[in-house]
Amino acid sequence: MNQIQNLLYDSLIKTQHVEAAALIRIKEGAVFPSPPRFQVQPQIMKTIVDAFKNPSALRKEGLQLWDKSYHCVRADKNSIYAKCDDGGLVLVKTKSNILLATYRDGMYPSVCVEAAETLGSYFREKEI
Repeated sequence: MNQIQNLLYDSLIKTQHVEAAALIRIKEGAVFPSPPRFQVQPQIMKTIVDAFKNPSALRKEGLQLWDKSYHCVRADKNSIYAKCDDGGLVLVKTKSNILLATYRDGMYPSVCVEAAETLGSYFREKEI
């Protein structure tokens, strides 16, 4: 794993309330997943990036990712929280990246949110 994947693992996955995570570099279209087998295909990446462009529509329509329908719980210019039948996701936007964290049934969404927002704040502070 590279340094970013190690950071995602240490900050998010080790909480045991984040199933998978990825850092999406918006301009480059690059994805750094943790664990490495976590797949974020180009269409999913585009959907995630586009989600921040119209938060009000997202709150009404939700998200379609990985063949799942996610109901939007929160959406603004910095964060998106969404849930589905068997888990959910947290998206945190920084200057040039989007941090993605997913959780499943049996994990605490609040811990996932706190871990993702804390790492997102760190990235914003470092202007990453």
